[in-house]
Amino acid sequence: MANLPPSHYPDIGHLGEDLVAQWLQSTGWEILHRRFSSRWGEIDIIAQHDGSAGEAGEQESRKVVGELRTQHSVLAFVEVKTRSSGSWDAGGRNAITPQKQAKIWRKAGIFLAQCPEKADYSCRFDVAIIYCQRISKNLAGVTATQSALATSSVAGYKFKLQEYILAAFDSSIDNG
Repeated sequence: MANLPPSHYPDIGHLGEDLVAQWLQSTGWEILHRRFSSRWGEIDIIAQHDGSAGEAGEQESRKVVGELRTQHSVLAFVEVKTRSSGSWDAGGRNAITPQKQAKIWRKAGIFLAQCPEKADYSCRFDVAIIYCQRISKNLAGVTATQSALATSSVAGYKFKLQEYILAAFDSSIDNG
């Protein structure tokens, strides 16, 4: 079988980001920006929540690190890591190095400089871990898997939001 051109394959990372954006919206967040670019790179999702966010559901709360209730407007700068099984970097967790955190922090500063009306909002840096699996037509059974916060099936792949880590890293990163 001939290899298909790269344009034929779906962008798995963007599809994982789509799932996270949909989940955030379903829990009361407004998506302000997707793939916010600057010279330092890109922030996958910038979301805002005004007032009390409510609960994500008791069964989901064990997978969400932190509390979903907010007292005032909050901005979340979300890094999405989409990985297939057997990934070498712990599902994307190990890819959030101090250098990556510093880049995200700088990009967040650029966003806030461009949107000064949001400069007084509380800010946090979240990480979403997405598991991606190609859907096989030859699947011969049902396998038990860890429950997910959200799932979707797109372009021959199944995506699971396995973990959403609130305030995954601190904004007081050394910029040196």
